[in-house]
Amino acid sequence: MPNGNIVITEERGTRVITLRRPGKKNAITQDMYREMSHAIDTAQNNPDIRCMIITGGSGVFTAGDDIDDFLRADTARPETLSNGAKFLYSLALNTKPIIAAVDGASIGVGTVMLFHCDYVLASTAATFSAPYIKLGLVPVGAASLLMPNTMGYQRAFAMLVMGRTFTAAEAEAAGFVNSVVSPGHTEVEARKVAREICRLPAEAAATSRKLLRTPPEELTRRIDQEGHLFGERLKSDEAVAAFNAFANRKKR
Repeated sequence: MPNGNIVITEERGTRVITLRRPGKKNAITQDMYREMSHAIDTAQNNPDIRCMIITGGSGVFTAGDDIDDFLRADTARPETLSNGAKFLYSLALNTKPIIAAVDGASIGVGTVMLFHCDYVLASTAATFSAPYIKLGLVPVGAASLLMPNTMGYQRAFAMLVMGRTFTAAEAEAAGFVNSVVSPGHTEVEARKVAREICRLPAEAAATSRKLLRTPPEELTRRIDQEGHLFGERLKSDEAVAAFNAFANRKKR
Protein backbone atom coordinates (compact mmCIF):
# COMPACT_ATOMS: atom_id res chain seq x y z
CA MET A 1 0.00 0.00 0.00
CA PRO A 2 1.25 3.55 -0.78
CA ASN A 3 1.02 4.84 2.77
CA GLY A 4 -0.15 1.88 4.86
CA ASN A 5 -3.44 3.52 5.81
CA ILE A 6 -5.42 0.65 4.28
CA VAL A 7 -4.19 -2.91 4.80
CA ILE A 8 -5.65 -5.81 2.80
CA THR A 9 -5.18 -9.39 3.95
CA GLU A 10 -6.80 -12.67 2.97
CA GLU A 11 -7.49 -15.69 5.12
CA ARG A 12 -9.63 -18.78 4.48
CA GLY A 13 -11.75 -17.22 1.77
CA THR A 14 -12.14 -13.88 3.55
CA ARG A 15 -10.67 -10.56 2.46
CA VAL A 16 -10.03 -8.27 5.43
CA ILE A 17 -9.95 -4.51 4.80
CA THR A 18 -8.35 -2.73 7.73
CA LEU A 19 -8.30 1.04 8.19
CA ARG A 20 -4.97 1.81 9.80
CA ARG A 21 -4.51 5.49 10.52
CA PRO A 22 -4.69 5.56 14.32
CA GLY A 23 -3.10 9.00 14.69
CA LYS A 24 -6.09 10.47 12.82
CA LYS A 25 -8.73 8.11 14.25
CA ASN A 26 -8.83 6.35 10.88
CA ALA A 27 -10.18 9.47 9.15
CA ILE A 28 -10.61 8.56 5.49
CA THR A 29 -8.70 10.34 2.74
CA GLN A 30 -9.40 10.25 -1.01
CA ASP A 31 -6.56 7.75 -1.45
CA MET A 32 -8.06 5.50 1.22
CA TYR A 33 -11.44 5.58 -0.52
CA ARG A 34 -9.74 4.53 -3.74
CA GLU A 35 -7.94 1.62 -2.08
CA MET A 36 -11.11 0.35 -0.36
CA SER A 37 -13.04 0.54 -3.63
CA HIS A 38 -10.34 -1.47 -5.36
CA ALA A 39 -10.39 -4.11 -2.63
CA ILE A 40 -14.16 -4.52 -2.92
CA ASP A 41 -14.30 -4.38 -6.73
CA THR A 42 -11.56 -6.95 -7.28
CA ALA A 43 -13.32 -9.41 -4.96
CA GLN A 44 -16.43 -9.55 -7.14
CA ASN A 45 -15.21 -12.02 -9.76
CA ASN A 46 -12.80 -13.88 -7.49
CA PRO A 47 -14.42 -17.19 -6.48
CA ASP A 48 -11.76 -17.70 -3.80
CA ILE A 49 -13.10 -14.72 -1.85
CA ARG A 50 -16.36 -15.71 -0.20
CA CYS A 51 -16.84 -12.69 2.07
CA MET A 52 -15.14 -9.56 3.38
CA ILE A 53 -14.51 -7.89 6.71
CA ILE A 54 -14.11 -4.13 7.20
CA THR A 55 -12.47 -3.15 10.47
CA GLY A 56 -10.68 -0.21 12.04
CA GLY A 57 -8.77 -2.28 14.56
CA SER A 58 -9.07 -1.92 18.32
CA GLY A 59 -10.39 1.27 19.87
CA VAL A 60 -11.74 3.07 16.79
CA PHE A 61 -13.59 2.40 13.55
CA THR A 62 -13.35 5.69 11.67
CA ALA A 63 -13.87 9.40 12.28
CA GLY A 64 -15.34 9.63 8.78
CA ASP A 65 -13.96 11.94 6.11
CA ASP A 66 -10.62 13.59 6.77
CA ILE A 67 -11.88 17.18 6.73
CA ASP A 68 -8.45 18.66 5.99
CA ASP A 69 -8.10 16.36 2.99
CA PHE A 70 -11.64 17.18 1.94
CA LEU A 71 -11.06 20.93 2.20
CA ARG A 72 -7.85 20.72 0.17
CA ALA A 73 -9.95 19.49 -2.76
CA ASP A 74 -11.76 21.98 -4.96
CA THR A 75 -15.18 21.17 -3.58
CA ALA A 76 -16.86 23.40 -6.14
CA ARG A 77 -16.19 20.72 -8.76
CA PRO A 78 -18.25 17.50 -8.70
CA GLU A 79 -15.27 15.35 -9.66
CA THR A 80 -13.60 16.06 -6.32
CA LEU A 81 -16.16 13.73 -4.76
CA SER A 82 -15.42 10.94 -7.21
CA ASN A 83 -13.28 8.78 -4.91
CA GLY A 84 -15.86 8.84 -2.14
CA ALA A 85 -18.67 8.31 -4.64
CA LYS A 86 -16.82 5.40 -6.21
CA PHE A 87 -16.49 3.75 -2.80
CA LEU A 88 -20.22 4.17 -2.20
CA TYR A 89 -20.94 2.70 -5.62
CA SER A 90 -18.63 -0.22 -4.82
CA LEU A 91 -20.66 -0.92 -1.69
CA ALA A 92 -23.98 -0.60 -3.54
CA LEU A 93 -22.93 -2.94 -6.36
CA ASN A 94 -21.09 -5.45 -4.18
CA THR A 95 -22.35 -9.05 -4.31
CA LYS A 96 -20.23 -10.60 -1.54
CA PRO A 97 -21.27 -10.64 2.14
CA ILE A 98 -19.52 -7.91 4.13
CA ILE A 99 -19.00 -8.07 7.88
CA ALA A 100 -18.14 -4.91 9.83
CA ALA A 101 -16.17 -4.99 13.08
CA VAL A 102 -16.69 -1.71 14.96
CA ASP A 103 -14.67 -1.09 18.12
CA GLY A 104 -14.95 2.61 19.01
CA ALA A 105 -16.31 5.67 17.24
CA SER A 106 -17.98 5.33 13.85
CA ILE A 107 -18.75 8.75 12.37
CA GLY A 108 -20.23 9.94 9.08
CA VAL A 109 -19.46 7.56 6.23
CA GLY A 110 -18.23 5.12 8.89
CA THR A 111 -21.81 4.69 10.03
CA VAL A 112 -23.33 4.98 6.54
CA MET A 113 -21.23 2.08 5.22
CA LEU A 114 -22.61 -0.21 7.92
CA PHE A 115 -26.02 -0.11 6.26
CA HIS A 116 -24.41 -1.63 3.16
CA CYS A 117 -22.89 -4.42 5.25
CA ASP A 118 -24.59 -7.74 5.92
CA TYR A 119 -23.47 -8.40 9.49
CA VAL A 120 -22.26 -5.81 11.99
CA LEU A 121 -20.41 -6.52 15.21
CA ALA A 122 -19.84 -3.70 17.70
CA SER A 123 -18.03 -3.44 20.98
CA THR A 124 -19.64 -1.87 24.03
CA ALA A 125 -17.31 1.10 23.39
CA ALA A 126 -18.71 1.70 19.90
CA THR A 127 -20.73 4.81 19.04
CA PHE A 128 -22.49 5.69 15.80
CA SER A 129 -23.31 9.05 14.23
CA ALA A 130 -23.83 10.66 10.83
CA PRO A 131 -23.76 14.36 11.74
CA TYR A 132 -23.80 15.83 8.22
CA ILE A 133 -26.42 18.31 9.44
CA LYS A 134 -23.81 19.94 11.69
CA LEU A 135 -21.83 20.93 8.60
CA GLY A 136 -24.93 22.18 6.81
CA LEU A 137 -24.90 19.09 4.57
CA VAL A 138 -27.21 16.18 3.71
CA PRO A 139 -26.75 12.39 4.00
CA VAL A 140 -24.75 10.39 1.45
CA GLY A 141 -24.41 6.77 0.40
CA ALA A 142 -28.16 6.09 0.14
CA ALA A 143 -28.37 6.64 3.90
CA SER A 144 -31.68 8.46 3.44
CA LEU A 145 -33.07 5.25 1.94
CA LEU A 146 -31.34 2.53 3.94
CA MET A 147 -31.57 4.01 7.43
CA PRO A 148 -35.37 4.47 7.55
CA ASN A 149 -35.84 1.05 5.94
CA THR A 150 -33.61 -0.58 8.55
CA MET A 151 -34.43 1.20 11.79
CA GLY A 152 -37.60 3.15 11.12
CA TYR A 153 -38.24 6.77 10.25
CA GLN A 154 -38.08 8.17 13.79
CA ARG A 155 -34.66 6.72 14.60
CA ALA A 156 -33.34 7.73 11.18
CA PHE A 157 -34.63 11.26 11.76
CA ALA A 158 -32.84 11.41 15.11
CA MET A 159 -29.55 10.36 13.53
CA LEU A 160 -29.64 12.09 10.15
CA VAL A 161 -31.64 15.26 10.83
CA MET A 162 -30.95 15.86 14.51
CA GLY A 163 -27.38 14.57 14.38
CA ARG A 164 -27.72 12.35 17.43
CA THR A 165 -25.16 9.71 18.42
CA PHE A 166 -26.25 6.12 19.12
CA THR A 167 -24.58 3.79 21.60
CA ALA A 168 -23.86 0.16 20.72
CA ALA A 169 -26.91 -0.95 22.71
CA GLU A 170 -29.11 1.58 20.90
CA ALA A 171 -27.71 0.48 17.54
CA GLU A 172 -28.46 -3.15 18.34
CA ALA A 173 -32.01 -2.23 19.38
CA ALA A 174 -32.38 -0.23 16.16
CA GLY A 175 -31.48 -3.29 14.13
CA PHE A 176 -28.29 -2.25 12.36
CA VAL A 177 -25.93 -4.03 14.76
CA ASN A 178 -26.22 -7.81 15.04
CA SER A 179 -24.22 -8.37 18.19
CA VAL A 180 -22.40 -6.39 20.89
CA VAL A 181 -19.17 -7.80 22.32
CA SER A 182 -16.42 -6.69 24.68
CA PRO A 183 -13.87 -4.11 23.50
CA GLY A 184 -10.98 -5.69 21.64
CA HIS A 185 -13.04 -8.70 20.52
CA THR A 186 -14.83 -7.45 17.42
CA GLU A 187 -12.29 -8.76 14.89
CA VAL A 188 -12.10 -12.18 16.52
CA GLU A 189 -15.88 -12.49 16.43
CA ALA A 190 -16.01 -11.16 12.86
CA ARG A 191 -13.64 -13.89 11.72
CA LYS A 192 -15.90 -16.49 13.35
CA VAL A 193 -18.88 -15.11 11.43
CA ALA A 194 -16.81 -15.08 8.23
CA ARG A 195 -15.92 -18.75 8.66
CA GLU A 196 -19.60 -19.54 9.17
CA ILE A 197 -20.51 -17.69 5.95
CA CYS A 198 -17.69 -19.34 4.00
CA ARG A 199 -19.08 -22.78 4.88
CA LEU A 200 -22.44 -21.97 3.25
CA PRO A 201 -23.30 -23.09 -0.31
CA ALA A 202 -21.89 -20.14 -2.28
CA GLU A 203 -24.53 -19.80 -5.00
CA ALA A 204 -27.47 -20.27 -2.64
CA ALA A 205 -26.02 -17.72 -0.23
CA ALA A 206 -25.47 -15.19 -3.03
CA THR A 207 -28.99 -15.60 -4.38
CA SER A 208 -30.56 -15.37 -0.93
CA ARG A 209 -28.55 -12.25 -0.13
CA LYS A 210 -29.68 -10.66 -3.40
CA LEU A 211 -33.33 -11.34 -2.53
CA LEU A 212 -32.94 -9.68 0.87
CA ARG A 213 -31.17 -6.52 -0.22
CA THR A 214 -32.41 -3.29 -1.79
CA PRO A 215 -31.79 -3.55 -5.57
CA PRO A 216 -28.46 -1.93 -6.52
CA GLU A 217 -30.06 0.28 -9.18
CA GLU A 218 -32.31 1.77 -6.49
CA LEU A 219 -29.30 2.39 -4.26
CA THR A 220 -27.27 4.06 -6.99
CA ARG A 221 -30.21 6.30 -7.93
CA ARG A 222 -30.42 7.50 -4.34
CA ILE A 223 -26.64 7.92 -4.12
CA ASP A 224 -26.79 10.13 -7.20
CA GLN A 225 -29.72 12.12 -5.84
CA GLU A 226 -28.00 12.67 -2.49
CA GLY A 227 -24.73 13.51 -4.25
CA HIS A 228 -26.39 16.25 -6.30
CA LEU A 229 -27.97 17.79 -3.20
CA PHE A 230 -24.72 17.38 -1.25
CA GLY A 231 -22.89 19.34 -3.96
CA GLU A 232 -25.48 22.10 -3.79
CA ARG A 233 -25.28 22.23 -0.01
CA LEU A 234 -21.49 22.59 -0.11
CA LYS A 235 -22.01 26.02 -1.68
CA SER A 236 -24.66 27.10 0.84
CA ASP A 237 -24.09 29.81 3.43
CA GLU A 238 -24.69 27.26 6.20
CA ALA A 239 -22.01 24.87 4.94
CA VAL A 240 -19.48 27.63 4.19
CA ALA A 241 -19.94 28.99 7.72
CA ALA A 242 -19.58 25.51 9.25
CA PHE A 243 -16.37 24.74 7.35
CA ASN A 244 -14.93 28.16 8.17
CA ALA A 245 -15.67 27.55 11.84
CA PHE A 246 -13.91 24.19 11.60
CA ALA A 247 -10.86 25.77 9.96
CA ASN A 248 -10.72 28.47 12.64
CA ARG A 249 -10.85 25.86 15.41
CA LYS A 250 -7.93 24.03 13.80
CA LYS A 251 -5.84 27.24 13.91
CA ARG A 252 -6.30 27.76 17.64
